[in-house]
Amino acid sequence: MKVTYIHHSAFYVEWNKKVLVFDYYDGKSSGDCIYYGEMPEFPEDTEMYVFSSHGHRDHFDMEVLKWSCRYANIHYIFAKEIKKKLGNSALQRLLPNSDIAKLKENIHYMKPQETLVLGDIKVETLESTDSGVAFVVTYGEQTIYHAGDLNWWHWEGETEEDNQYQEHTYKEQVNCLKDKHIQVAFVVLDPRQSKDMTLGMDYFLEQVKADYVIPMHMWKQYECIRQYKDTLPEEKAAHVIEISHENQECLQI
Repeated sequence: MKVTYIHHSAFYVEWNKKVLVFDYYDGKSSGDCIYYGEMPEFPEDTEMYVFSSHGHRDHFDMEVLKWSCRYANIHYIFAKEIKKKLGNSALQRLLPNSDIAKLKENIHYMKPQETLVLGDIKVETLESTDSGVAFVVTYGEQTIYHAGDLNWWHWEGETEEDNQYQEHTYKEQVNCLKDKHIQVAFVVLDPRQSKDMTLGMDYFLEQVKADYVIPMHMWKQYECIRQYKDTLPEEKAAHVIEISHENQECLQI
């Protein structure tokens, strides 16, 4: 398994002869933070799985549907909320010369707490504390977790009720992972939360057995990872992978 960071929350995983892509977008549609990470081309017969956790512009890009013109064996696994963006007219404008009916057969929409089996890939979903879902993907004896925007969001200025909902829901969903052994987990570490930035990551590391944890959603403030690792006991810090730049091969196991 080889894991490459594209940018923000987007990664691709080369897993034997499969390629899994999580939360890809073009990097230029999320406000002032501009990314330039790129998705490489693979052989046309590559078995590809494209995951989008929700429809926010920093997690989903309709351009991924154009990849179906190159890869015949491609599967899209989208949060159910994305379906409203992909009507026939929108797809026809995006891919005017394509068989839209055939493309739609390869798009699978998932709600929270659902399971989908595609050949030898099993996909399970958790409920996000923001929008859409988080993904738990199992292939053989190995499992990947991608949080999307499932995080313990705590914001100054929000009501106590809202912040309590965030804490309760996050803990409830992460607790669903307690009995799993996860090889690679992509977990939110968002510096915009200031002193509360580590709430979700801390709880995840306490509750979940994960060999490697890769922080994401950092808005290019990669130094936060080293600062965070310096606060952890050595045995926990060893599981956290540092990212420093776009298109970085960050893990090979």
